[in-house]
Amino acid sequence: MHTTAYGLAVLLDLFVLLIGARFLFQPQAAATGYGVPVKADGDPAYLEIKGLRDAVSGILGLALLAFAGASAEAWFMLVIALVPLGDTVIVLRNGGTRATAFGIHFATAVVVLASAALLFAL
Repeated sequence: MHTTAYGLAVLLDLFVLLIGARFLFQPQAAATGYGVPVKADGDPAYLEIKGLRDAVSGILGLALLAFAGASAEAWFMLVIALVPLGDTVIVLRNGGTRATAFGIHFATAVVVLASAALLFAL
């Protein structure tokens, strides 16, 4: 169980870091993948802000796991699950599909909460 808990946490942290990088370097494509495409004349700075915050969240998760341990990472995962839950609502409120809202964002929140539970169980 130790390997599964740590492996899932690392995978999720790296995934968020990569999502952040995509928003920094391919903001239009990343927004479309998020479920709410942006207008062509929209301000890309806001997408880059999201990218920076996601990348930092991934790095923070990795740092907590490496230097503070499973308990700190478990609390981080519990709290950070609010982000994909919020993303679910944002996609629904802004014309995204229910499939994207629930199939990507809500499902991500469930996996993050499962990761927190595994880490708390160690």
